Amino acid sequence: MALRPSAPDSTPSKFAVQQGAQQDVFLREVDDALREDQLATALRNYGKPVGAAIVAGLLALAGFLWWQNHRDSVAGTHGEQFTQGLDQVEAGRLETAGKTLEPLAKDGGESYAAATRMMQAAIALEQKKPDVAAKGFAAVAADGSVPQPYRDLATIREIATRFDQLPPDQVIARLKPMAQPGNPWFGSAGEMVGVAYMKQGRNDLAGPLFGSIVKDKGVPESIRRRVQQLAGLLGVDSIEDPNKVVGVAPAAAAAAPAAGGQ
Repeated sequence: MALRPSAPDSTPSKFAVQQGAQQDVFLREVDDALREDQLATALRNYGKPVGAAIVAGLLALAGFLWWQNHRDSVAGTHGEQFTQGLDQVEAGRLETAGKTLEPLAKDGGESYAAATRMMQAAIALEQKKPDVAAKGFAAVAADGSVPQPYRDLATIREIATRFDQLPPDQVIARLKPMAQPGNPWFGSAGEMVGVAYMKQGRNDLAGPLFGSIVKDKGVPESIRRRVQQLAGLLGVDSIEDPNKVVGVAPAAAAAAPAAGGQ
């Protein structure tokens, strides 16, 4: 028996498929056109602001990179100039050093201006100009734009330079905040405050202060040695261990009590 051949697709069915394909193509074209129109509208509305923002960002980045490079270059130049001035000071060429450092005092920025002004005052002190030196230190100490460590050091140097001319109460008022254990300037400030107390006849305050300085291992040995002698003059025993007298060898320390009893 012969097989019946498959019936071919009907004409309406083929037409429906073709129509569906054409509709898909049309819808894609419409969608693409709509997206292009939306993009064009967005570019018209926001293209200029966005472009300006991008350009501004690039300009800002370029400016920052230039500023950073310029800052590093200037810092290097200032460092070389400051080092040159220090070398000239060490060589005893104080006048030349002063001229070398002069520009840094005005345009050295926070990193070098304060240090340069301190160095200029120190140069004046070496040149036997204590009044000029004290005025320079005082200017740094009173400058609120200078970092506090520089201001504290400037105060110490100013008081030390003018110590004999200042009333004891003024010395105490200005240095007492730093004459405290734990302060970086405890030794230097405490020594001058203690001597000012002695000038006022207040040995009851000077002695314990000297004793605290001697026992503070963070104070430079040269200061502790001087203060230890002052404490001894006031009858304050600041020696915890006779074998560990500040700046004295153990053998000499052991012999000291015997010598004192003779």
